[in-house]
Amino acid sequence: MIRHSLNALYGGCAALAALAMIALLVAVLLSITGRQLGFNVPGIDSYAGFLLAASGFLSLAHTLKRGEHIRVTLLLNALHAKPKRGLELWTLVAGVLLSGLFAFYAAKLAWQSNEFNDVSTGNDATPLWIPQLSMALGAAVLLIAMLDELVLELRGKRVLPLSEEATRNE
Repeated sequence: MIRHSLNALYGGCAALAALAMIALLVAVLLSITGRQLGFNVPGIDSYAGFLLAASGFLSLAHTLKRGEHIRVTLLLNALHAKPKRGLELWTLVAGVLLSGLFAFYAAKLAWQSNEFNDVSTGNDATPLWIPQLSMALGAAVLLIAMLDELVLELRGKRVLPLSEEATRNE
């Protein structure tokens, strides 16, 4: 039940990231069309940037769980089982700590932007806590995914999905 819920959380954030990417495409096309036809959509460039950041942050956990984050496997492949597991545990603990700090400060930034009524510098004056929520949510879900990976590794049930990128290299 918990595994199903976690996978649904990772998949839901990936779906939100995909929607943000589609909205980014629409925003860019609207901006280009507006320039060609002589009309302006206020703040469209800012919204495109917000959507780009949202798509990146919301996809972090899903990317981690699919094994698509950059991993330096040269050293890991040279190690035997016990040192290899020790290095995996060390990197997962470091990842949990760093993603925890990232999630904390991303949430703090969004909270402070709301408290101080911080707005974007564009002519639309968007309250910054709104786009910062996607960063905070993405960082929090990344923390959950890192904790998930650490628990799986400690229990000996972690399976590293191999990226298909290695099979496409020539």
